[in-house]
Amino acid sequence: MTYIRTKLHKEIQIESIITLHYFEYMKNFIFQGEAHDFWEFLYVDNGTVSVRSDDAWLTLNTGDIIFHQPNEFHAIKSIGKNSPNLIAISFICRSPAMKHFVHKSYTLSSDERTLISHIMSEAKQTFSTPMNLPSVEQVKIRDKTPFASQQLIILYLELFLISCIRHHPEDTVSDFAIPKDSPEKQSAKQDRLDRIIRFMEDHICEQIKLSDICNEFSVSRSALQALFHDAKGCGVIDYFNSLKIQHARDIIREGTMNFTEIAYYLSYSSLPYFSKQFKAATGMSPSEYSSSVKGITDALRGSHRIRTSGQPR
Repeated sequence: MTYIRTKLHKEIQIESIITLHYFEYMKNFIFQGEAHDFWEFLYVDNGTVSVRSDDAWLTLNTGDIIFHQPNEFHAIKSIGKNSPNLIAISFICRSPAMKHFVHKSYTLSSDERTLISHIMSEAKQTFSTPMNLPSVEQVKIRDKTPFASQQLIILYLELFLISCIRHHPEDTVSDFAIPKDSPEKQSAKQDRLDRIIRFMEDHICEQIKLSDICNEFSVSRSALQALFHDAKGCGVIDYFNSLKIQHARDIIREGTMNFTEIAYYLSYSSLPYFSKQFKAATGMSPSEYSSSVKGITDALRGSHRIRTSGQPR
């Protein structure tokens, strides 16, 4: 038999890493902006920021990412109630497939967020330069690093970019096609959103209607719905119901109430209705969720006992 080699093509190939940063900024920080001749993406690990890309402004929330192509001016301003945590990774890649990321911004999936975590984890073991200093313009490699850690950073980054291209298609309408408010207007919207969500949390055990929120905050139904669709991707009452379900999950984990008591406490009309809403939101009934949480907890406890029992006294 004659075997013939097949050379496989690489669609994405990272040439080098410029910087990897993890910033924990103060609440009201402002970065005036810069432009450089390499790619960079900014991922919001926590909080809300307003990002300028050339002449457009865009609001990013926790879990969102924005890509900046080479020589694109970009700036950042914190506009949320919490101090933002941001990950910025810059690199050189001349692959034609990178055109996908021009003026792109979207919310990452859990798998994509995990890949960023892998990149940062390897970077901590590989680079001696602090990742929280904006002044760092070149990463330096430690004298001793885990086997292939440098290669893993490249591989994880390439895999992340491939995943983004596959799962966020080119024909997705870019947020940059929509006129952007100034950071001041965005901040005002975010402040109103935060106050409304606090109102919902304060009344989580009640049945509130859209009109209740409109009257409380002197806002029209259409403006209120638009605020939540833009920021949360859902309607106002849908978001309130999701808060209720999350609160129910917290109570189940605490083990302080049975399901009937939880349904009554959160003002559901009946236990069957509560169970139906819970399953629609989580994919599990309350009893299935409780069993799942208990199983995970017991498994972790068992693992801990195994680890500690083998340790010398």
